[in-house]
Amino acid sequence: MLLEINTRSEIPIYQQLSEQIIMGIATGELAIGESLPTVRQLADELGVNTMTISKSYNQLKEAGYLITDRRKGSIVTTPDAYEEIDKNDLKKRLAQLLAEAKIHQFKEAELTAFIDKTWSDFAEFKKDETS
Repeated sequence: MLLEINTRSEIPIYQQLSEQIIMGIATGELAIGESLPTVRQLADELGVNTMTISKSYNQLKEAGYLITDRRKGSIVTTPDAYEEIDKNDLKKRLAQLLAEAKIHQFKEAELTAFIDKTWSDFAEFKKDETS
């Protein structure tokens, strides 16, 4: 998986990295059970501080996207299904994005087509029983 970091973005690098890894998992570019590069390897590849990579990996681990194995490093896994409170938080974030789209005259048909296409690009997931 090719990671692209925009150093001029207002979005922190650790967050850009986390979002791209989540997208990679969703699209199947990163397979469940796949090992990610070590913190040092990825920091060297991207030319960023190791603490930035570590922060991203820890965030992903806390959210259930990664597990850590002393021998294999950081491994992609499937997080648990959302609890109701998490679903409500996600709905609020989606509502905010939809509000912005509406204000900026994004056409409903175009938005719906984008959502359908994006959703279909995502892989099917079942809970990883090895985690």
